[in-house]
Amino acid sequence: MAKGANEKIAVIGLGYVGLPLALALARSYPVTGFDVSKSRIAELQRAVDRSGEVDTAMLRASTMTFTDAAADIRDASVYIVTVPTPVDEENKPDLGALTAACATLGRVLKKGDVVVFESTVYPGITEDFCGPAMEAASNLICGEDFFLGYSPERINPGDREYTVERITKVVSGQTPDVAQRLATIYGHVTNGNIFVAKDIKTAEAAKVIENAQRDINIAFVNELAMICNKIGLSTHDVLAAAKTKWNFLPFTPGLVGGHCIGVDPYYLAHLARSLGHEPEVILSGRRINEGMSGFIAEQINKHLGRTPSRILMLGLTFTENVPDLRNSKTADLVRHLTAMGHHVDVHDPCADPDEAQKEYGLNLHPVLNEIAPADCIVGAVRHEAYCEFTAEVLGAQVTDNGLIADLKGMWRHIEMPPGVRRWNL
Repeated sequence: MAKGANEKIAVIGLGYVGLPLALALARSYPVTGFDVSKSRIAELQRAVDRSGEVDTAMLRASTMTFTDAAADIRDASVYIVTVPTPVDEENKPDLGALTAACATLGRVLKKGDVVVFESTVYPGITEDFCGPAMEAASNLICGEDFFLGYSPERINPGDREYTVERITKVVSGQTPDVAQRLATIYGHVTNGNIFVAKDIKTAEAAKVIENAQRDINIAFVNELAMICNKIGLSTHDVLAAAKTKWNFLPFTPGLVGGHCIGVDPYYLAHLARSLGHEPEVILSGRRINEGMSGFIAEQINKHLGRTPSRILMLGLTFTENVPDLRNSKTADLVRHLTAMGHHVDVHDPCADPDEAQKEYGLNLHPVLNEIAPADCIVGAVRHEAYCEFTAEVLGAQVTDNGLIADLKGMWRHIEMPPGVRRWNL
């Protein structure tokens, strides 16, 4: 089973997770990156990454190749699947991309190949769903002719500290030999910082609870924010004091979107319900976080006096300093405020205007100082550019007696100009 340096690797799905991983692996192995998007492959071949995770110099220096043709990955010995696993409109797992990846791989698998899944799933999907799907497409026997592995992705978009090279990589295999084979491969990326999980289901469970735990902790501080607002306290001031205790967990309130924290708990909840267990804590946290855009809209509306106002929304991406617009809760906030009769302008220095229009029907203003002063400025996303704003910059963008609604605590230490009101989450 062990192949060592003779491995040839194909990474399936070249998004925020797949591309950095593929480039890291390509320093030690021959790697082909596969994606069904022809436009994505074309831009990567031009050394352009629209996600901003990888710069042009890295792409040009890499030996890896890019393709949208399944025939080009037939010679791989290890396939790593990093396709998205979202939820549908009813918050049930959507395994469409995973199903398509299994069908594609089934047409190219050979005896001895290993297929590793990094996509977030609930325990059992890799062996009970993906294995049979590839068996059906390949006419090979899973566990005899080809083998499965699971290694949960842990990359945060835009995170330059905890990159794939600097994290502990969990690996698991259908057999001990497969697990060791994957430990060797991923160990080249992480300098041997590997944790071999007991089995595939254990690794799947470990991944899905990581983001569910974060979701619940954020829900706690979001509920705290609701309470603090009722008694006139700044949640950020309360948390700053509480964080002086050595074991206090430093979570902050806000909108919880994106492809991971706002999605993965539903996978765990789906599994729980299929087993006859009602996941009360998990879904309670989800309800609080899903309701935050409505709560914030109501607070802004109250502070504005419930009269139609012009609002400038700063930030649309789901987190700071990245162009990722998936599951943007700022877009939900814009819809709530618009439904209340307010006019909302949106600015984001990181987001793609075409994607914002396609996904949410929102027109991004390209130049901030060309937008007329608003009755309210909402600091929704902690982009670096916004954190650098001074009182003068903010004062120039807001009308007399205007409101600064600082959701992220970016400007809480700035003394606002006279006549400018402030509301912090």
